[in-house]
Amino acid sequence: MTALVIAEHDNASLKGSTLHTITAAIQCGGDVHVLIAGHQADAAVQAAAKIAGVAKVLVADGAQFADGLAENVAAQALALASNYSHILAPATAYGKNILPRVAAKLDVAQISEITKVISADTFERPFYAGNAIATVQSSDATKVITVRTTTFDAAAEGGSATVENVTAVADSGKSSFVSRELATSARPELTAAKIVVSGGRGMGSEESFKILEPLADKLGAAMGASRAAVDAGYVPNDWQVGQTGKIVAPDLYIAVGISGAIQHLAGMKDSKVIVAINKDPEAPIFSVADYGIVGDLFEIVPKLVAELV
Repeated sequence: MTALVIAEHDNASLKGSTLHTITAAIQCGGDVHVLIAGHQADAAVQAAAKIAGVAKVLVADGAQFADGLAENVAAQALALASNYSHILAPATAYGKNILPRVAAKLDVAQISEITKVISADTFERPFYAGNAIATVQSSDATKVITVRTTTFDAAAEGGSATVENVTAVADSGKSSFVSRELATSARPELTAAKIVVSGGRGMGSEESFKILEPLADKLGAAMGASRAAVDAGYVPNDWQVGQTGKIVAPDLYIAVGISGAIQHLAGMKDSKVIVAINKDPEAPIFSVADYGIVGDLFEIVPKLVAELV
C-alpha cells in the first residue's frame, strides 16, 4: 500500500498545504511518495526529499508543468495511478482543480476535504457547512482524496527520500497559461497565518475597516472578512473567510463586527482561540468564541491596540 501526494508548489518552493497533506498520507499507512510536476523545480524537489515520512520523490519535469495547468498535472498523476492505493492533494484551488479529473478518469468516487483518517479506507469529512461530520468508507481500489489542510499538522523535516525522474506526459493542448495576477501584501498569507483579524458587515464601510489595521499590525496578523463585508465592497474577495471563501485555523482568530452566520463559522471554527467583539449579545459568533466582548467595536478596538505593547 503506497500513497501518492500531488505537491502544490511554485517550482521554487513547496506550499505549506503540501506538508499538511503529507501528514494525512502518512496516516493512511504504507509508504508515501510525492509527485513534483513542474519545470526546473529542483528547489521544490529537494525540499520534498527532506520531509520526514516521504520515501520517494517523483519528478516530472517539463515546460508543460511550469504553471501547474490542471489538465497536464492530472494526466501525469493518471500515468502513475496504477502504482498507488491512495492519491491525495490539498483541498486548495490547486488540488480541487486536479483531483476531480483524476477521479473521473479512474471512475472512482472522490473523497473530498477529509479532516481525519480513521483507517486506510475510512475517513471523516464535514458537510452541512461543517455542522455534521460524515464517516466515509471507500471500496474503490484507488482512493482519490482532497485534504482539508487546517486539520492536519504540517509534516516536519528530517527525511532523506530518494529522488526518481519519471517520464513526463505530453502537453494535453487543452489549455494554455495566459497571465497571473497575484495579490501582494506585507501581511502573512491568510490561510497560513497564526493570527487572523477579521471584520464583518458591522464595520459599516470600507473606511471604517481601517480601524482594524493597527490591531493587525501590532499582532503581526493577516486580515480577513465575512462574506457580508466582501459583498458590501468593504474589502477584496481574497479576504473572505468561510464556506465559500478560505478555511482558516489560526492560533488566534479575532472576529470584529461579525454576527457569525453558519457559512462564516464553517471557515474559522477550528481556530485554537476565538475572540469575538460584537454589540449584540445574542450574536451566533459567541457560541463558538472562547472570549467574547459585548460593546461598540469602534471603542473597544482602539483600547485593545493601546493595551498591546
